[in-house]
Amino acid sequence: MVPHNDPEIDIEKKIQFQSQWFFVGVVNGRIGSTVMVGYEGHRGWINYLAVSPDLQRRGYGKQMMERAEAVLKKVGCLKINLQIRETNKKVIFFYRSLGYSEDNVISMGKRLDGNNNEIL
Repeated sequence: MVPHNDPEIDIEKKIQFQSQWFFVGVVNGRIGSTVMVGYEGHRGWINYLAVSPDLQRRGYGKQMMERAEAVLKKVGCLKINLQIRETNKKVIFFYRSLGYSEDNVISMGKRLDGNNNEIL
């Protein structure tokens, strides 16, 4: 699946803001998994959970989520939000297996750079 955003740009931005909440899992000396965690005082957010294709289905994604949840819980976060494309059925199943469920909300966005024709 091709991401809407350029992960390299988003990782660089995360390193500049809340870099302590960008987690990297190292497996056999190489990056095996990552997750970006955010918190604005009300809700926690999970972004860019990723596991190397050759390491998937071995529990690394679950481990990253457990770490993210623990950090958010420690700062008093009561609820975590994340967004998944409706067509990404495998990822929806994964998060459901971790206890996540759909909220009755509509996700909205607004481009601040004036480029309304490009999805971010």
